[in-house]
Amino acid sequence: MLKICRLTVENMETGCVTDNPQPRVSYCLESDRQNVTLKKAVISIGDWKKETDCQIAVPYEGSRLQPFTKYAVRVEAEDDAGERAWASTEFETGRMDTIWSGRWITDGEYRFKEAKISPKTMTFRTRFSCEKEIASARLYVTALGIYELLLNGEKVGQDYFAPGFTSYRNQLQYQTYDVTDMLNDRNELLAVVGGGWAVGSFTYKRRNRVYAKRQALLGELRILYTDGTGETIGTNEEWEVTEEGNYKETEFYNGEVYDATVDLEKISWKKASFEQVKIHPKIMAQYGAPVRAHEEFRPVQITRAKSGMLIYDFGQNFAGVIHAAIRGRQGQKVEFRHAEILMDGELYTEPLRTAKQEAVYICKDGEQTYSPKMTYMGFRYVGVRGIEEDQLELTALALYSDVEDNGNFSCSNELINQLQNSIRWGAKSNFVDIPTDCPQRDERMGWTGDIALFAPTAAYNFNISRFLEKWLLDVKAEQNKGGGIPVTVPLVRVPLQWEIMIPMAVDHWGDVCILAPWAEYLVRGDRGLLERMYPVMKKYLKACKFWAELFSAGKHRRIWKLLHHYGDWCAPGVGMWEWMGRGKWTATACMANSSRILAKIADILGQEEDAKYYRKLSQETGEAYREILMKADCTVKKEFQTAYVLPLYYQMLSGEDKKKTAANLARLVKKDGYHITTGFPGTPYVLFALADNGYEEEAFKMLLTDTCPSWLYEMKVGGTTIWERWDALREDGTCNTGKDDGTGGMVSFNHYASGAVGDFLYRRIAGIEATEGGYRSFRIQPLTGGNLKWAKGSVNTAYGTVSSEWKIEDGMFTIQVQVPVGTTCTLVMPGNTQKVLGSGTYTLKEAIRERNDRNGKESVF
Repeated sequence: MLKICRLTVENMETGCVTDNPQPRVSYCLESDRQNVTLKKAVISIGDWKKETDCQIAVPYEGSRLQPFTKYAVRVEAEDDAGERAWASTEFETGRMDTIWSGRWITDGEYRFKEAKISPKTMTFRTRFSCEKEIASARLYVTALGIYELLLNGEKVGQDYFAPGFTSYRNQLQYQTYDVTDMLNDRNELLAVVGGGWAVGSFTYKRRNRVYAKRQALLGELRILYTDGTGETIGTNEEWEVTEEGNYKETEFYNGEVYDATVDLEKISWKKASFEQVKIHPKIMAQYGAPVRAHEEFRPVQITRAKSGMLIYDFGQNFAGVIHAAIRGRQGQKVEFRHAEILMDGELYTEPLRTAKQEAVYICKDGEQTYSPKMTYMGFRYVGVRGIEEDQLELTALALYSDVEDNGNFSCSNELINQLQNSIRWGAKSNFVDIPTDCPQRDERMGWTGDIALFAPTAAYNFNISRFLEKWLLDVKAEQNKGGGIPVTVPLVRVPLQWEIMIPMAVDHWGDVCILAPWAEYLVRGDRGLLERMYPVMKKYLKACKFWAELFSAGKHRRIWKLLHHYGDWCAPGVGMWEWMGRGKWTATACMANSSRILAKIADILGQEEDAKYYRKLSQETGEAYREILMKADCTVKKEFQTAYVLPLYYQMLSGEDKKKTAANLARLVKKDGYHITTGFPGTPYVLFALADNGYEEEAFKMLLTDTCPSWLYEMKVGGTTIWERWDALREDGTCNTGKDDGTGGMVSFNHYASGAVGDFLYRRIAGIEATEGGYRSFRIQPLTGGNLKWAKGSVNTAYGTVSSEWKIEDGMFTIQVQVPVGTTCTLVMPGNTQKVLGSGTYTLKEAIRERNDRNGKESVF
């Protein structure tokens, strides 16, 4: 029987509110038969119908959509055997450029000019009556700052930190809330607006007022009554505002101070003022994934430190907030401090630098609950002062963008399973509206290099479509005239932060404009994403080529060494200046790789001349790397693993050169005791570079090494997320804060970049690899070794679930694979026999033989 198992509008199954005049419809199919293909489908939205055999991001092409309107969506599908299925959903249009009846409001008397602090929190209020029976009511809201809404004392919506962090000069989201069931005859609407990213202290330089001199609120409540009449209540000068509300301090770094003793009826209010906002972004219905509360943690241990502080261990490092049930007395102050690790039984806060990561709650009498709403922390441990254990029940909530689980991996080695779990939690902790670098210290910025390298792993583990598309819109907006991409997006200009300010390209960091869309396309298959980013990609690569060619001649024109590069960032055993000194190797290899990928994208988009141009550029750059940066025997003068990893994985070498380079890498890895010594650029690919070139045993030895530096060392000593530095916690128990290496005390125990090894777990050990966008065609070719007895992985693709589950038992290799409707799988067994499979579930067996050499295997990515 044919079934439509998933139907989305704008990558949402339910609850879509959009301003896109051509919302995109996607669907996938299931069948209990094998070798099923889609014959045709009919998509209907209102009076518009389209017959198609496309399942991915089919745009609406009917008459102009009207604002504030619900539209029904229906898909009817028919397969090659004549079986039929249908499914329906709906979406709602937002404002679609309707002029706001409300205006920006603020406290016009409030000024703050102090550097490195956040503003006082503003609380806005309005009261209104509803005299008629209500049919529907929608609240549309945005702010400069972050806001929290209360309607008649109840939280509106589930979002944290709305309207979210975007390139505010260019685009700003607004949220839509259905408040029909929250309204009464008499109503009070409160809006708490903190400084957030727009006005508050942000970046490690603690810059404030980046986008606005103070907070501002813009909102509109549209009520439709059952008699057909309507009413609109917008933000205006009749609203009231105060800085004397419950929220005394709100900031991402320092935390939050909440005073429950404040009675809003007894404090001083004033009339709000209209604000002259100096930036003019396009205000659009929320198009990203909102930050929401997800998992709830209970403490696994409660201890009393020597300092007298109660220490709650939640067993998992994550980004989020506490939730406290308190029996307190009027004026009692309870302090909650947060840290990732303990030293000598106490919170270890040195890695936080200037961030306090503290929540302070001032109690009223009796039983009460408290959970921060205007901040978040990165932590595993919470230290509590001001209350006894028997007067407090403490839990914690994980906060991250609403990305769905999209894949899973597990195997017979429990440390690798813990690694996979840590990779996932590292991503969750840093997917807080933007892809951040860490969730705890005074940074939490959108560093581009981290997500550029992690994107393939992220796309396996989570459906990041809305999350990534939102952020890539900012990448596009922040690209400078010369083509360079800032190393942090959204760009926050910081005095003396020259590496962010100079209009240039930075290898791997700027290449996010190519690497991230390509990774997303391979899993989701949305060609439109490539089309939207293609001009950005071309302009960026032109900038890379410009800097490589400047003051150069001959083949040196393809060696990119000028200006700033992060190089082999965070490679263990050397410091920052040596990381950066490796920049001409990482940058040149990166230019070859991005050119190669851009040639593939050009082919997909039908840009044949561009494809030829970029293939030639990639080839020339690879040849220059080989001839100029390597010796005759394919060694480099001062060896480091990444210098061999990148040309191998980026397909820059062939024939004997490839074999020699792989042998050099294997020799160096063995010399290093199978420890990882790569920085950010090499880490995602080192195991591929070994395993795909005849060194499978060395790849598994490196993966399974459990002494420092290695992935499994972090797991063996209790890590529950991925670390920023391989030796963040040294084997002697001390912490490497990087105080003396030029990084300004840079260390985090929750930094997902090196978790990019998850790509290897899926694509090699489980063996699942796309060969066409969205997995319309794919390969399953498991790599066995490392004494693994079994492994399994799955990924939800644009066409449905792809899965691979294998085991070795009694000399027999057995694998079960799942192939979605409308796709084709090439299954390659360990003995190198191949079968081409249509949709369905299959089980195959093969006697274990000696491993065949995989030398020369090429990845799609």
